[in-house]
Amino acid sequence: MVITIISDVLGTANNGTTLATLNLINSLKAKGHVVRVLCCDKNYAGKENYFIIPTVNFWIFNSYVKHNGVSLAKVDQEVLQRAIDGADIVHSFLPFAAGRAAARYCLKKKIPFTSGFHAQAENLTSHVFLMNFKLANSAVYRNFWKHYYCMCDAIHYPTAFIRDYVRRFMKGPIPYTISNGVDMSLFNRKEKTMKPDEYKDKFVIVMSGRLSAEKKQILLLKAARKCKHRNDIQLIIAGGGPKDRMLKRWAKRHYKKNLPIIKSFQHEDLHNILLSADLYVHTSLIEIEAISCIEALACGLVPIISNSPRSATSKFALLPQSSFTYYSSSDLARKIDWWIDHPEERHQAAQKYAQFAQQFDVNICMDQMEQMLIQTKENYTGKKPWLKGKKAHQI
Repeated sequence: MVITIISDVLGTANNGTTLATLNLINSLKAKGHVVRVLCCDKNYAGKENYFIIPTVNFWIFNSYVKHNGVSLAKVDQEVLQRAIDGADIVHSFLPFAAGRAAARYCLKKKIPFTSGFHAQAENLTSHVFLMNFKLANSAVYRNFWKHYYCMCDAIHYPTAFIRDYVRRFMKGPIPYTISNGVDMSLFNRKEKTMKPDEYKDKFVIVMSGRLSAEKKQILLLKAARKCKHRNDIQLIIAGGGPKDRMLKRWAKRHYKKNLPIIKSFQHEDLHNILLSADLYVHTSLIEIEAISCIEALACGLVPIISNSPRSATSKFALLPQSSFTYYSSSDLARKIDWWIDHPEERHQAAQKYAQFAQQFDVNICMDQMEQMLIQTKENYTGKKPWLKGKKAHQI
C-alpha cells in the first residue's frame, strides 16, 4: 500500500509520540509499503517521500515551545495535497493543524483516514494551570472530536485505559487498542550491568520522561529526602522539558549530598543506566501509556507507580508495594524504603515485571498497527453514520 503518515510533531526521539511515529514508519517500510511522511522537521528535507511544511511561529513564546522539545507543524495545503494524493490510506498522530487539515482533505476526497490518540487534554491544560479543571479538559476533548476525530474511520488507542477514558467523546470510529511498543532488543536485561564506580555503594533510583507539570518528578525529589535510607540513595531523573530548571534548583537547595542527576540522555546511555539501577519510580499524574516505564520493566527493574486515576501506568503495578498514593511523597518514601529493605523480594519481582513487559514488544505491536491500516482500507465505504445531520454540516 501507499501510506501517508501525518506528524504534527516529529523531530528527535525525545518523547513517546515521536518514538511511536518513527517505529511505525520504519516498520511499514520494512514490510514493503511505500510510506510518505508529512512533517515540519527540516532535517528530513530532500529525503525521498518526505514532505516538509513550515513550523508555527509562536513569536514571544518560541523559546518556551523550544524548551518543551517540540515544533508544531503549520499547514501548507499544496504540500499536504501532494503528500496525500494517490495514497491508499492516511494515518495521523495528533489532533493539531496538519492532522486536522489532512482529515478534512481525506473526507473530501474519500480516502480512508485513521489516527492515533496520543494527547490527553491535561497535556494541554497543564500549560495554562487548568490541568485539574474538569470543564476545561472536557472542552478540549469535545474540540478534538468535533474538529478531528469525528472524521476518522478508525482510532488507535495505546491502552484500554485511554480508550475507555475518552469513549464518551469519541463514539463512532472503530477503536483499536494497540501498545506503541518497546524495542526489546535495546531494553532487555540479559545480565545486570555494573554500576559506575561513583554509584557502586549507592541505591540507584531512576525516573525517565518529560520534565513537565503533569509528570510530578518533584514528588520523587521530596520522597527520597524522607526515606530512612536517604543517605544511600542516588536519584537519576532522565529527561528534558519546561520543569528542568525548577527541578534542578529545588534539588540543589534541598540536597547536601548525593545531588540528584537531572538531565537528558541518549537512548543507549539511558539503557545502560536502567540496566545498572536498583529501582524505577513513575510519579506521573497524566499518562496514556508511559513507554519509559515499560522500558524500565523490560530491563528488569521493579517499579513504584503513582495510582493516579488519570494515568494508564497505574495498571502496571502488579504488587501492592509497587503502587503509591499519587499525591503523597510520604507514601512513596515508605514504598522506597520497603524495597530497599527487601532485596530478595525485589529480585523475584524484577523477573515478574520483565516477563510482563514482553507483551509490549514493538514488533508485535507494529504488526497489529499494519493490520489496522489494512483492515480499515479493505472495509472502507466512505460512509460515517456518526456524521449525519448537524455535525456533517459543521465540517
